[in-house]
Amino acid sequence: MTRKPTVILGMLGPTLDTGKTPERWSRWRPSVALCQHEDLLVDRFELIYQGRFEALAGTVMEDVRHVSPETVVRGHVVDVDDPWDFEAVYGALHDFARSYPFAPEREDYLIHITTGTHVAQICLFLLTESRYFPGRLIQTSPPKRDRAELAAGSFTIIDLDLSKYDRIASRFHKEQLEGVSFLKSGIATRNAGYNKLIERIEHVAIASRAPILLMGPTGAGKSQLARRIYDLKKGRRQVSGDFVDLNCATIRGDGAMSALFGHEKGSFTGALKDRPGLLRKAHEGVLFLDEIGELGADEQAMLLRAIEEKAFLPVGSDREVRSEFQLLAGTNRDLSLEVAAGRFREDLLARINLWTFRLPGLRERVEDIEPNLEYELEASARLLGVRITMSRDARGRFLRFATSREALWPGNFRDFNAAVTRMATLAPGGRIGVDVVEEEIERLSEAWRRGRAAGGVGSAGGGVGEASGGVREASDGMGQASDGEDVVVAVLGARRAAVLDPFDRVQLAEVLRVLKGARSLSEAGRVLFAASRAKKKSVNDADRLRKYLARFDIDWSGLVGDGG
Repeated sequence: MTRKPTVILGMLGPTLDTGKTPERWSRWRPSVALCQHEDLLVDRFELIYQGRFEALAGTVMEDVRHVSPETVVRGHVVDVDDPWDFEAVYGALHDFARSYPFAPEREDYLIHITTGTHVAQICLFLLTESRYFPGRLIQTSPPKRDRAELAAGSFTIIDLDLSKYDRIASRFHKEQLEGVSFLKSGIATRNAGYNKLIERIEHVAIASRAPILLMGPTGAGKSQLARRIYDLKKGRRQVSGDFVDLNCATIRGDGAMSALFGHEKGSFTGALKDRPGLLRKAHEGVLFLDEIGELGADEQAMLLRAIEEKAFLPVGSDREVRSEFQLLAGTNRDLSLEVAAGRFREDLLARINLWTFRLPGLRERVEDIEPNLEYELEASARLLGVRITMSRDARGRFLRFATSREALWPGNFRDFNAAVTRMATLAPGGRIGVDVVEEEIERLSEAWRRGRAAGGVGSAGGGVGEASGGVREASDGMGQASDGEDVVVAVLGARRAAVLDPFDRVQLAEVLRVLKGARSLSEAGRVLFAASRAKKKSVNDADRLRKYLARFDIDWSGLVGDGG
């Protein structure tokens, strides 16, 4: 494996590093000694100093070049009026860290904390611990008198473990809260479970480069959160490349392989020129694959190798291409069921399932509807270029409806955003009144009624004054709505569903959920009867499932076509 270049960042020590005459070589000078160790190869040294020590800094840099010709030495002037003023020193070093072009995926950084004032050393420690300096600490010591042959002294590299520094880490609690707020787009959410979830995501996003899997229903905010995770990591200089995203449901066959992995000119009909592919575009950045469960078997196999080995073959090429990227994946499917059904690779799921987070739908977060209303009103104001307000009565009416059982929100926050946008657009003079709210409630209710009548739950949209009867935000297949109860209503109708025992209703909802993703009754039966069928000498899953459905007068062929 190729060694990454080692870069040291350190403060000039006006006392310890001093010396102009030849006698200076008989003294231990920490900055120079750093580059005299045979077991520490320094490729670049970034020396930070105050402008009034320009001459001493020049001498030290020349001496480093003398003892280690292979080391590139660069000086950086960072001035503060009082080197013992904690706020001033921290602010100056913080600004330096934010402007320095760190590339941790290509270089290893060591932060020297032996020189400079004690205040500077503490600030370097804190900035490294908070990852503004994305490296490890290095501390040096002079040679012992009885071991004069070790003129360079000794050094210790410290790899910070945050769990050992709880008191210091607490100083960054505010910064962590800022990161959490950033991931929530600044919305002061109130749902305790969601807030805890975002806190965990913030911690993992900063601490890990492993794949992250975001699960949840359509419109729950997976795409927006993925982009925010990237922006957070970019702000902390943990990635330097681009954010590249793809909805896997939009690609198939050769187009999928080419879009992801690229192709060479002439590799297939229509390949008129080379194409780099999205994995290469995401080099040193973040790749977000939404609806990853829609990828075909070949793409899954190639993606697994790209994740594990950071290498892959473009279509039509026999030369490997490398790409260092972090994968974020999104899905509204239960991938474990997809594995059981043979549609998703078990080894790929194991690889992307290290950090899995399920985003709740809007109906699971009714406490957050009001703060999200404020956010959407402000977003609509920016979009329309006018100030948007809502009368007290209008706000109360909308919130009562939005948080009630009448409000289905099958498209979750996507539907919610559309509703607020429509009200803001129709509001006379930018003020939303009760009449506008009542019109929107009627539009939403009618769209959802049409969706149920058509076998699913509709998402309101389309032109002003009418709902779009054809667009549905229900999850894929068979009218599956955002919860199991609605799919029973969609298949049986409200009257028949109402007379079912709760036990039968829950069981039937699960059966219908599996059926919606199966290509045949046999395939669905293998999932539903996985435990009991192993104890039978002969099985007929399709017949067993067909008889179960007959109890409710449900015909498989009437749902998705003839199966079995």
